Amino acid sequence: MRLTGTFLDEISHDIPHQNWGKQEWDRDFAAMKAIGIDTVILIRCGWKRWMTFPSKVLQEERSGFAPPVDLVRLFLDLSEKHGLSFYFGTYDSGEFWHQGKYQEEVDVCRKVVDEVWCLYGDSPAFKGWYLSQEVSRKVHSIVDLYASLGRHCKAISGGLPVLISPYIQGVKAVYAFNAEVQAAQGISPEEHERDWNEIMSGITGSVDAVAFQDGHVDFAQLPEFLEINSHLARKHGLHCWTNSETFDRDMPIKFLPIKWEKLLLKLRAAEKAGVEKAITFEFSHFMSPNSCYCQAHGLYRRYCEHFGIV
Repeated sequence: MRLTGTFLDEISHDIPHQNWGKQEWDRDFAAMKAIGIDTVILIRCGWKRWMTFPSKVLQEERSGFAPPVDLVRLFLDLSEKHGLSFYFGTYDSGEFWHQGKYQEEVDVCRKVVDEVWCLYGDSPAFKGWYLSQEVSRKVHSIVDLYASLGRHCKAISGGLPVLISPYIQGVKAVYAFNAEVQAAQGISPEEHERDWNEIMSGITGSVDAVAFQDGHVDFAQLPEFLEINSHLARKHGLHCWTNSETFDRDMPIKFLPIKWEKLLLKLRAAEKAGVEKAITFEFSHFMSPNSCYCQAHGLYRRYCEHFGIV
């Protein structure tokens, strides 16, 4: 199984910005294309007051900071140039849904979705939506949030697909801003299956693909969780992808590019579980030959060597 998609991390919580402009992004999109990536997913269009495009909705309702560059337009243009499909990541308030106020989150996100479709919906590269709220379990009316917002995205765009990328509440699901790398205990496979059977049953028809993040569980447990995810997706008529993280969660330095051996193990496990597509968080920082991290350059070369990419 090869990586065929990547997130674009432009509104991040915990990863340093690379301060790229059009030239650097153009070069990186070319590098993505060279290894077979066909899909790019904006991780989120905004977080709290930070924005990737000059949203009037977010400036008026969330006191958003006007960005100096319209990155959504840039990414759409580069996607069109390099023949990639672009998925738009919705707004994350960083507030409402964490407090269980899912309706307030949905209300502002719907307005942003409407605005975005008016501004960019005519782009031939605009191929889908990503719901940016990430959860591991059935909390805070998340089923209603996914179902409501997903339905709206599909309705306004003529049925374009909707993606989510939840995580697994495993032993590595720890707070990013301290040195801990493992919790005392993670969720059991049975609990995970019970929660996500219920969630998926409530989002069928509103969400098309589920790409679980693969870095939060022990490597020895990953095949079992991947099998559960694949089984549940098939049961509920959803596409099962994997978000194969290209950063390492096993060390207190958060976060550095992953060891090639670990990434290969995860991709092989996903293939064995019947996963349909592998995307990653995320190419530009952790795997690109253009990354600010020199370790990413080596990961890119090892990946190319393994798959015979010249």
